This record gives sequence, structure tokens and C-alpha cells, in this order.
Amino acid sequence: MKNFKSQILVLTVLLFVAKFQSQYQPKNLSKADLKKANEWVDKTYNSLSQDEKLGQLFIIALYTNKGEDYITNVRNIVVNEKIGGLILMQDDAAREINLVNEFQQKSKVPLMIGMDAEWGLFQRIAAAHKFPWAMTLGAIQDKSLIAEMSAKIAEDCHRMGINWDFAPVVDVNTNPDNPIIGNRSFGSEVENVVKSASAYSDGLQNHQILAAIKHFPGHGDTSTDSHHDLPVVSHDLNRLNSVELAPFKTLMNKGIGGVMVAHLYVPALESGKNIPASVSKNIITGLLKEKLGYKGLIITDALNMGAVAKRYKPGELDALAFKAGNDIMLFSDGVKEGKRLIQLAIDNKEIPQQRVEESVKKILLTKYFLGLHEYQPRNPENINQDLNNESHKKIVQKMYSNALTLLKDEKKLLPLNCKETYYYVPLEEAPYQTFLDQLNLGTTVIIKNANEISTIPANSKVIVGFHKDNSTAYKPYKISDASKKILADLSKNQNVILNVFGSAYALIDVDISKVSTVLVSYENNDDSMVATANALNGKTKIWGRLPVLVNDKLKAGMGVDLDSSTKNKNSKTVVE
Repeated sequence: MKNFKSQILVLTVLLFVAKFQSQYQPKNLSKADLKKANEWVDKTYNSLSQDEKLGQLFIIALYTNKGEDYITNVRNIVVNEKIGGLILMQDDAAREINLVNEFQQKSKVPLMIGMDAEWGLFQRIAAAHKFPWAMTLGAIQDKSLIAEMSAKIAEDCHRMGINWDFAPVVDVNTNPDNPIIGNRSFGSEVENVVKSASAYSDGLQNHQILAAIKHFPGHGDTSTDSHHDLPVVSHDLNRLNSVELAPFKTLMNKGIGGVMVAHLYVPALESGKNIPASVSKNIITGLLKEKLGYKGLIITDALNMGAVAKRYKPGELDALAFKAGNDIMLFSDGVKEGKRLIQLAIDNKEIPQQRVEESVKKILLTKYFLGLHEYQPRNPENINQDLNNESHKKIVQKMYSNALTLLKDEKKLLPLNCKETYYYVPLEEAPYQTFLDQLNLGTTVIIKNANEISTIPANSKVIVGFHKDNSTAYKPYKISDASKKILADLSKNQNVILNVFGSAYALIDVDISKVSTVLVSYENNDDSMVATANALNGKTKIWGRLPVLVNDKLKAGMGVDLDSSTKNKNSKTVVE
């Protein structure tokens, strides 16, 4: 009997330890390293007051473009509420570094520093270099390139003192009209999303930056922006399991350290009327933690978003989110009140104290694994140059080059022939000059505006560029009726090469049946245009694949390989 009781005690201890483990841990972690980590966690946890423990559950926003009163308020929350971390927002990198150094020095427990850096730090810091959106990356066939890119993002994060990149998005974008995911998704096919997101996460976590797959349980088929109101995902369980939940189920047990929960209403998973996933115990505790067995950090999407901020008061929302099973409340607007209400729920036996221990120990262990117990202040000197230089440009252009997708080339117009004359007709609203500057043809490129196309001789070779405004990931992809008419008119008696510098969804209602050649470049920026010009000139191979279902004729996985050629040299661009 004594031996049996001992076995039960050992089993209980093992279960207790397992309950507080982190999903993420560094590679090649030895037993001795793990022992040190657990000792640090226990020592730190036991040194904290209850108020300090509750503070670890909160991450608030730090902007540098909202004035000194705002920054003073953040400073007061860091000091007085003993919060667990910050999410860096816009916009001054050097100022952010100085403030993070200050706040880390003032904090008893090192702060977790996060950022939405899906397409690199440029997403929040305009001086940084922009990396491609996930939709562009989804077209790349060699997924190791994505890991190479995210390793560079990890390097930039370390330079800033950031520990957690709230990326990648693993929502399967099956709705072309999705106003908030779209370009942020790797595509409409589960397998491609999983492979791309896995590579992205590996590039981060293999370089000691935590990843967070989002937005659980799946934000890909929504037509409402959760920043403004509560989207509804009305699919049944079979569909949810095969599409929306599938990437999470595959990825979450591969060591990915965080899952971010969306502000979505999913009736098939939550019977309560209009209860967002982010405050649903059925979805977070019942599904994510218990049924799927996820042991990593669970974090809400930003709590200032309209989908929940319109429905709940600050503090009340935080307490509901913690009750539901979240470990961390992100972008909290009510830390003090949230802590009070969580403690009240503990006092009223609505939440066991063990829930606080579970979350705080997971947070502390993750902080240790990320090296925060040995935090070193960052130097703000030359930060903008360090975040935006030739090393960034080189890797980014490699990504765009490998993403280029040739949907058709019926008359074999590519690569361009340096001995021939081409006309270029730029359409839509965005700049295109870099593309022309880099096209570097050996023959004349005659630029024609939309009102000059009647002067192009019949049977000419005409490059049409749909240059969409890509200044943000959320710009409309639709092609104007005027541009579609010009394309149709040119296709009647010209050999047209259509180049889409924008989302593949731009082709959703464009008739390309009489267009000989169609190339998708996915984005309209200098790096994309340089990569495209090089490919058209035959300098690089084209072998991307369409990452999304566009329409009945343009399906995910489509693409034609085109080998590189060296026949186009010493070219020039001429403006007529």
C-alpha cells in the first residue's frame, strides 16, 4: 500500500509539472538546462506577491507617436501594475528601444516584448524594410526560403529587444472578400498554409523568437473586420475541422509557443449567443486546451478591437478572457480593473488559484527559454540602418522572385527578346517607374498611356501592368472597369503580356481568355518590381504557384515553370 501511494504521489507530481510546461523550448535543451529553467521559474514565482502574479497576465501597447502623456501613462502601468509585457506599436524604433530599456530596468520580472511583425518590423516601424505578405510567400515552392526570411525577421527582432513575433497567420483564406485577412494568409489550401506557416515559425523559433499562430479557431472565411465588429463563422463541425481548425491542429503540437485567439462568433463551437471565441471557455479550455491538448501560451487578440470592446467594459473583458482559459490578455485597456475582477473571481471560487499558477509559470518558463532572465539593454544607435539595408533587400527580392507565378504563356512570349520592340501600358493607380527602370531590355520599350493605345501598331508585343496600390495589406484588389476594357481592346489585335502587381484575386472578374501571357507578381513595390523585371529578362527562373482559388478557371496550385535565360543584355528604356 505504501509503495502504491508513492507511485500515486510521483504520478501526481509528474502531471503537475507537465501542466506547467511551455510548448516552446530551445533546441538541444539538456536535462540540466531544463532543471535550471524550472528552478528559476519556481524561485521567481515564489518571490511574487499575488498582485505581481496577476500582473504577469497582461500585455499593454506602447506607441511613440501619441505624445508624452501617453508614454507617462504606460510608464505608470509598468511600474504600478507590474505587467508581464508590452506590444510595440508605431513608430520610432530608437525611442522604443530607449523606453524598453527603461521599463525592463524598472521591472522585477523581465517584460515580454511583442510585435505584430508578419511582414517584418515594417508592419509597425516605417523605417524598417518591408518583407512580403504571407499570400506572396504562399506562392513560393521552396518553403525553406520562408524560414530563411523569417530568420532575418528574428534578427531584426533581437536588434530591437523583441521576443515575440505575433505571427504567422494560419487562417485559410477561402473568402476573397475577407477585409482583414486576405494578403495576410498563405492561401486557400490547408496543406500550403501548414507548410508555409511551419517554415515561418521555424525561422523565428530556431533563432529564439517566439511565434504565435493566429487567429484561432480560424478567421479565413469572414466578411467582417473584427477591428470594427464581431464576425460570424457559421460552418458546421465537419467543415471547421477540415479547413479552419486544420492548420492549428497540425501545427500547435510542433513546438510553436503561442496561439492567438480571435474575436469571432462560431456557433458550432459556442452555443452561447454572440460569445466571441476570445472569451469562450468552450472554445479555449474545452477545445484548444483539453481536446487538442495545447500546452503553450494562449493569448487573446487585441482587446481594444471593436468586436469585443463594443460589448464589454475594460477590465470586465480581461477577466472574462482569463476565465475562458487565456494566459495573456493582449492590448489591455483595463489592467487594474482586470486584476481586481480576476482576484474577486478567485475569492468567490469561480477561478481556482491554480489557474493563476498555471498561466504565470508558463509565462515565466517561456521568458526563461527566450533568454529574458539574462536581458541585455539594446543600443538605439544606427537602428534604422540596421533594420533596412542591402542584406534585407537581397533576401526580400529573392522571395518575390521565387513567388512569381506564370499562369499562362500560350505564344511563348517569355522571356523577353532583346532584339524586339515592346510597348508598355501601365494601368491602375500605383507607381510603376521602378519596373521600367529595371526592365533593362536590349531593344526599345515604348511607354504608352491609356489614352494612347490606339497608336500601338497591330500585332505588337504589349506588356500591360496592373499596378495596384499596396501601401497597406488591406487595400482593395479590384481592377477598374476602365482597365479591364483597355485590356480587352488590346487583346483583340495585340500580343499581350499581362503583369499583375497586386493580389491574384485581382483576376477574379478579369477576362484573360484572349490574353497570351499572364504573370502574377502579388505586390507593387520596388523589390517586387525589380524581381519581376529580372524574371522577364530571363535572369531568374519563374516557378511560383497560385496560392488561392481565384475563380472556376484560376485554381490554387496553378502555374507554369519558365527557366531562366541569358539572352537579354544591355537594354534601355525609352519614353515616347
